[in-house]
Amino acid sequence: MELTPRGRRLGDAAIAVLAESGSRALTHRAVDERAGLPPGSTSNLARSRAALLELALARMAELDLAAHAGIEQAATGGNLAATMAAAFRRVLVEDRSRAIARYELALESTRRPELRLRFDAESDALNARSRAVLAAAGSTDPDRHARQVLAFMEGLQFVTAVDGRPVPAPAELHRMFDDLLSGMLRPGG
Repeated sequence: MELTPRGRRLGDAAIAVLAESGSRALTHRAVDERAGLPPGSTSNLARSRAALLELALARMAELDLAAHAGIEQAATGGNLAATMAAAFRRVLVEDRSRAIARYELALESTRRPELRLRFDAESDALNARSRAVLAAAGSTDPDRHARQVLAFMEGLQFVTAVDGRPVPAPAELHRMFDDLLSGMLRPGG
């Protein structure tokens, strides 16, 4: 779904509502209010609740791909562990609400097959990019390694966003990524 500037604004508002109040509170009216737009603005773009959920997911996918962009450049030239750690720390610190909204959407998708398809498609696109980064960095098994990196990141994101544990300091997070990636990218890893 290609988003317009208005769609991005409404998508951001939908993500904020999901994070602050949960899936049940996600209504057209709540998104209008959060976006500071007149009543009916959201329903002009997303007519149904399913469309509203897809709008939030589409915006989240855009934000995820933007966060991933710098990592792709570091795969062949720079310190991949440092780049991934810095990018992921920004996600953990600045985008806590997006993580919570993602969990709301993931749970909602367990009950809505049409949303599950969209959720899986967005995840697959991001995973494909992760596999490409790891392959460019020398992974001999980018599919397996991408799943491992994703599991590590999902676990850390969950404990910081949901459990409220502190976000690791930059140096600690760098060491974590360095340990993970050095094991994957060594011969036979």
